[in-house]
Amino acid sequence: MVETIKKSKKRDAQATKARILSAAKKEFAKHGLGGARVDEIAERANANKRMLYHYFGSKEDLFRTVLEEAYLDIRQAERKLNLESLSPSDALETLVRFTWKYYLQNPEFITLVNSENLHRARHIKTSTSIQDSTRGLVDMVEGILKRGEGTGEFRAGVDATQLNITIAAIGYYYLTNRFTGTILFQRDMMDEQALDERLNFNVDSILRIVQAEKPSTEPS
Repeated sequence: MVETIKKSKKRDAQATKARILSAAKKEFAKHGLGGARVDEIAERANANKRMLYHYFGSKEDLFRTVLEEAYLDIRQAERKLNLESLSPSDALETLVRFTWKYYLQNPEFITLVNSENLHRARHIKTSTSIQDSTRGLVDMVEGILKRGEGTGEFRAGVDATQLNITIAAIGYYYLTNRFTGTILFQRDMMDEQALDERLNFNVDSILRIVQAEKPSTEPS
């Protein structure tokens, strides 16, 4: 009986923490760290501020946890792509397509990262789990590049970190600047056709960066 009660309390605590994290993610993504209100997070989570502070310590600590969860989520999703089982070119294309779609389906990720950059990354700089998972991504892409060199698909000397930054940037910039871009370029940046065209452009751009030069067929 006592064991059952303990398990029930543990499940209730885990459920409460999950609701708080979900509510906090929405609030921080919408208002940033400075504008987010703990009262609003507690109300959204059907909890109270005392419980929030008990589980997470402070508003800043809660923000740090939300950021850590957000980064680890995308890294875990990348690992599930099983890129090692694909040809180098297909693996890289799959990663580019995944990154684009992840940003579209998880807009909170972009706004949370924007908010943390305003704070000069002070909340994640001590997170070893984020740093370890990011090194895992770089290692994974480096493995794809080395396999591509071996098959002759990719040129030698492509830096895996720089390539990761570029894959993220070509999607990130487009989406964070979609409102101004719609005005400046006089096109609906979020129209379905525009999104498809952008994704195809992203894939083509990344593959052109890494592709090995084809031998000339012109007579010497």
